[in-house]
Amino acid sequence: MFKHLKEDISIVFDRDPAARTHFEILTTYPGVHALIIHRFSHWLWSLRLYWLGRLLSHFGRWITGIEIHPGATIGRRVFIDHGMGVVIGETAIIGDDCTLYHGVTLGGTSWNKGKRHPTLESGVVIGAGAKVLGPITIGKNAKIGSNAVVVKDVPEGATAVGIPARILEEEKAKKRQASAENMGFSAYAVGNDENDPMIKAINSLLDHAHKQDLEITELKSRLSKLSDAETESGVGEAFAKKSE
Repeated sequence: MFKHLKEDISIVFDRDPAARTHFEILTTYPGVHALIIHRFSHWLWSLRLYWLGRLLSHFGRWITGIEIHPGATIGRRVFIDHGMGVVIGETAIIGDDCTLYHGVTLGGTSWNKGKRHPTLESGVVIGAGAKVLGPITIGKNAKIGSNAVVVKDVPEGATAVGIPARILEEEKAKKRQASAENMGFSAYAVGNDENDPMIKAINSLLDHAHKQDLEITELKSRLSKLSDAETESGVGEAFAKKSE
């Protein structure tokens, strides 16, 4: 318990530049308070002292503004920044080294018993106001953008944004930016996460331009090889005639 408390306090220094001292964190950070209370309420829950666990959890919600069901499983070095309005459901599982900002909901989409809340693997970061709903899995080191609504699994290392959330195709975005720069056109403020028809049209043009660049490069390579082959053939014929 005390080892977890030490880690919960120490990790704040890595993720919050405003943190100054251990005493300040221990006395003024509601995210740390919520985790301390949850570890006790979860212990009571594991002993089947359900009412006591819920009562302690309710007390934690009252003083921190963070609601964590005592049945939720939370790993080590988890950081809840600011925390106001965070809701974590009963069957939610949060892995080590995750970060949650204020207004995050790890909620369910069903009234059925059993697993109905999300699982966050290690290193996940969830932005302010995001809603992650249902028995889905957010892969290791994935990132969820602010105010996103996630109802499907997110792969490891991916970034999900929007309502409903969709995976950003970062490699494709980089290729679009490179094509735009080659064309002398700045694609600033044009993202692949927008629904605007004009932005979709521009992105389509950039994708087409990138494809053409690849085809032109391939054609140049083939022409160069063909030219070299013809040159070598001409030199060989000339040398043969001279030998005769």
